[in-house]
Amino acid sequence: MKKKILIIAGEASGDLHSSGLIKELRKLNQEMEIFGIGGNKMKEAGVELIYDMERFSLIGFSEVLKRLNFFRKMMNSMVSCAEDRSPDLVILVDYPGFNLRLAQRLKKKGIPILYYISPQIWAWGGKRLEKIKNLVNKILVFFPFEEKIYNDAGVDVEFIGHPLLELVKPTLSQEEYRRSMNLGKNDILLGLLPGSRTQEVEKILPVMLQTCLLLKKRLKKLKVGVSLASIIEKDLLKKILNQFELEIILEKELTYDLMHYSDLLLVTSGTATLESAIAQTPLLILYKTSFLNWILAKSMIRIPYIGLVNVVAGKKIVPEFIQYQAKPELLAGEAFDILSDRKKYEDIKAELNKVKQRLGQKGAYKKAAGIVNQMLVN
Repeated sequence: MKKKILIIAGEASGDLHSSGLIKELRKLNQEMEIFGIGGNKMKEAGVELIYDMERFSLIGFSEVLKRLNFFRKMMNSMVSCAEDRSPDLVILVDYPGFNLRLAQRLKKKGIPILYYISPQIWAWGGKRLEKIKNLVNKILVFFPFEEKIYNDAGVDVEFIGHPLLELVKPTLSQEEYRRSMNLGKNDILLGLLPGSRTQEVEKILPVMLQTCLLLKKRLKKLKVGVSLASIIEKDLLKKILNQFELEIILEKELTYDLMHYSDLLLVTSGTATLESAIAQTPLLILYKTSFLNWILAKSMIRIPYIGLVNVVAGKKIVPEFIQYQAKPELLAGEAFDILSDRKKYEDIKAELNKVKQRLGQKGAYKKAAGIVNQMLVN
C-alpha cells in the first residue's frame, strides 16, 4: 500500500531542508504520497502543497497577530486534511508556533509524529521542550548540543549532522568569481546578506548600505555585493537602493560564492550566519525588528547571544549588533577593525573552522530519509 506523509514547513530554511529530505526519500520509495505546507523547493521535490508558505512568510509576534484568522483557518484545514487522507506519518519542520499546536490536535488522532529540525528551545526556555516530549514520537536535530538537551529530557532524539555542510559550496573558482564581479586585484569585497523575508530586508538592508557608505570613506577599494532571496520583490529592492548613492553588485544565483569569496560579510541573524561560518568568512551579525517584537522577544530569550554561529561556538566569536546596537557607525567601525587587523581576522577564521567541525558529518538528508523510511515500515 502506498505510504502517505503530511509535512509542514513554514519558513525558507524549512522548505530547503525538507526538499533535501524528500529527494532522498524518493530514492528509497518512489510511490510515497507527500502533501502539506511548504514552498517552491518542496513543490519541485514532488510535494502536493495544500498551502504555499510564501503566502504567510512573516516575522515576529505582531505580524502573526494581524493574520490570526488566516492561521486558524489553515490549522483547521490541515487537521481536516489529516482526517480525510489518514497519513502514515506527520513530519513537522521547525516552525513551532504553528506546528506544536497542530501536533496537539493530531496526537489525539493517533498519527505518529516526527519533528525534523528542532525549534530553538535552547533560546526560548523549557516550555516547548516539555510539549515536544509529550507530543512527538521522535525528533531529528542538526546540532550536537540539541541532542544532549533532548536526551536529558527523555526524548527519542537523533543527531544527524547539519545538511549545510553539503550545500554551502561555491559554483565558481575564486578567480572566475572575481572576474564575473569585475573586481580588481586589490579590491575588497563586502558581502551583504539582509535576510529572506520582506520585513527583514526593509529594516536591515538600509542599515547595511549606510554602513557601506561610511566604510567606503576609509576603504576606497571597497566593493559591495548583495545577495537577496528570490521572494524579495524587485520594486522593494529598487526603492531601498535608490536612497543610497552606492554602486551595488546584485547576486541572486551565486549566494554561496559571495559568502566564500567576500573579505567580510554583514549578515542578518539566522541560518546565513551558520552558512558564513561553513564558508569560513568573517562576519558581523545584525538584527532589527519592530519595537513590540523586540520587547516580547527580549523577555523570552534565555541566551546571551542570538547568532547561530555564536550559539554553536558556545561563546561570542563574531560581533552581534542587535536592535538599538545595529547602528551604521558601530558596524562600520568594527568592520574596519577586522579588515585592517590581520591577526584579529585570522583568529575569527580559526574559530569559524571550529564551529564547522562541530556540525558533524555530511549526509544528513540521507540519514534522515533512512530514519523516516524505517518509521513508515514499522
